Amino acid sequence: MDWFIFFLADLQTGFGPFVVVYLTTQKWTLTEIGLVLSIGGVIGLIGQMPGGAIIDAVRSERLVAGLAVATIGLVALAYAAWPIFPVIAIAATLHAAASCVLGPAIAAISLGLVGPRAISERLGRNARFASLGNGSAAAIMGGIGYLLSSRMVFVVSFVFAVATVLSLWRIRDREIDPQQAHGAVSRPKPDPRATSIFHLLRQRPLLIFAATVLLLQLANAAMLPLMAGVVTARSSASAPALIAASIIVPQAMVALISPSVGRKAQSWGRRPLLMLAFAALALRGSLFSMTSDPSMLVVIQALDGITAAVFGVMVPLIVADVTYGSGHFNLAQGVVGTATGIGASLSPALAGYASDHFGHDVAFMGLAAVAMVGLAVIWTAMPETKTSLSQEPA
Repeated sequence: MDWFIFFLADLQTGFGPFVVVYLTTQKWTLTEIGLVLSIGGVIGLIGQMPGGAIIDAVRSERLVAGLAVATIGLVALAYAAWPIFPVIAIAATLHAAASCVLGPAIAAISLGLVGPRAISERLGRNARFASLGNGSAAAIMGGIGYLLSSRMVFVVSFVFAVATVLSLWRIRDREIDPQQAHGAVSRPKPDPRATSIFHLLRQRPLLIFAATVLLLQLANAAMLPLMAGVVTARSSASAPALIAASIIVPQAMVALISPSVGRKAQSWGRRPLLMLAFAALALRGSLFSMTSDPSMLVVIQALDGITAAVFGVMVPLIVADVTYGSGHFNLAQGVVGTATGIGASLSPALAGYASDHFGHDVAFMGLAAVAMVGLAVIWTAMPETKTSLSQEPA
């Protein structure tokens, strides 16, 4: 599972900023690039809940994950071989659709392998190896793009897809408990109310948590791009190196502390860690608004590692808590994923407007204020969900 997560992160890294660089070298206009990215974003947003429902419905999460990885691998080859608009538009659609089932599949396989009692530590390991994969792939692909060509990045992505499938193949279906993977429990007579989708979607902890995730993304998604704009304006010569450092440093922190987050979630509970993540995010936004030194901005960006590590573990963990016994673990992940997409979509537009009309400092303080609202919601309304794993649902 560790290697599967590592190589999957490697594979997905190729579809980040490298897409923009590659399509630009192929003489695409910014309008065409933006349209392709928007297609992927829309599909990714509307596909979250259906993706989770598909994983809940199938009996082999491993098979679905393998097909999704294979699809992304073929998409990478399509990017490399035919960089024309119709092909890339279809490829972007397939990539987004495959990604919508991959996230729930990873969490389901993890839950099916270790069960609800050990899921927090397993999720911590997942976050660590995903971060290591992102960092190593960014370095490898950046070097290949520089030494060879940006097209070769997608050939390398295909190679990572093969390695991902081979790693997944080493996990046997019999090692994954299908009931646990869906958040169900064994009972002679299941309670229809506990397993009802409508009952699940009315669960107060799930809805509150989805709202806090939306607030997190609303505060967080625009912070790094806004900071990158400030760094570029104030130190254009060293901007690429500084921006690369501000991506790598948080990833290193995530790799370092994610397993500890998983363990602390069991001893401290979920709420203290959620509050810590929002506090770090609010502090980061506030400090960004108080300094103009590009190097200090990169140092402050390290706080993103705390927030990313906590939520990388907490999202599937809290969803597992609140859906225990329902059999709809992956559908609930789709609900939270939809909230994530909405917040991430709104954040750059709102922060960009605030920055253009009121300045960067006000924009950063506005993002910090949203983070403080999220902290207040956790403090006042979010119940502790840890105990639900030790109780039978009513």
